[in-house]
Amino acid sequence: MAREKVVLPPFQALIDAHWRDVARLARAMAGDDGDDVAQRAWEKAYAAYPALTSAKNLRSWLLTITARCATDVHRARKPQRPLDEAPPVAVDGPEAAEWPDPDLWRAVNELPGRQRFAITLKYVGDLDHHGVAAALDTTPAASRRLVSDALATLRGKLGVHHD
Repeated sequence: MAREKVVLPPFQALIDAHWRDVARLARAMAGDDGDDVAQRAWEKAYAAYPALTSAKNLRSWLLTITARCATDVHRARKPQRPLDEAPPVAVDGPEAAEWPDPDLWRAVNELPGRQRFAITLKYVGDLDHHGVAAALDTTPAASRRLVSDALATLRGKLGVHHD
C-alpha cells in the first residue's frame, strides 16, 4: 500500500506564522545566542520539511527543533551571564516595563539546566507536557516533574507560597 502524500503549506507560510515563537523561545533558552539558535532551527526545519509525514502541529514541531538547537548550544558553551543582563530581544514584543521582574529571570537562570529548559518550554514556548517531553527526549510524566520541581524551587527562592 502506497503512503498518502502529505500536503504541506509553503515553508514561507510556516515562517510567517511562527517566526516570533521560534525567536522568543530561542532567546529565552539560549540568551545571547538566541539569534543563532533560531537561525539553526530554521535551517534544520527547512531541511526536514519535505520529508514530514504529517502537517499536524507544525508549531510544536518547530519549537521542539528550536529547543534541541538551544540544548546543543548550551552543552557546547561555558556558563553564561544571567538573562537580566542580556541585551533586549530584537523582535517585536512587550516593552521592558512589561517583562517579568529581574529577580524572576535571575531565579529561572539559576535553575538546573533540564528544569530551566522544561519551564521555559512550558511557559515561554507554550508547549504542553507532551511537547516538552518530546523536546527534552523524556516522558510526559518526567516533564511534569521537571516543571513542578522548577516551580517549587522558584517559589522558594522568590518567597511565594502556593496554597
